[in-house]
Amino acid sequence: MTESATVPLTVVSSRTEAELLVGLLSSYGLTAVVSTDDADGQNPQFDLQGVRVLVAPSDEAEARRVLADVNNNSNTA
Repeated sequence: MTESATVPLTVVSSRTEAELLVGLLSSYGLTAVVSTDDADGQNPQFDLQGVRVLVAPSDEAEARRVLADVNNNSNTA
């Protein structure tokens, strides 16, 4: 999936958090990728603007529902 064929879903503070979200979304059958300017993890200090999680446009609505469900469940725990 190329970045031009994606839409931004969320911005998080670390590559690790972004990778966890990609894994979560993948477990629901959704396509997601991490987009960052950290030289493939070699320079995390370059992530001043955060790390983006991108999804296919066709997966955006479902991905937002998944994230909302996760956020709602974590607030009630």
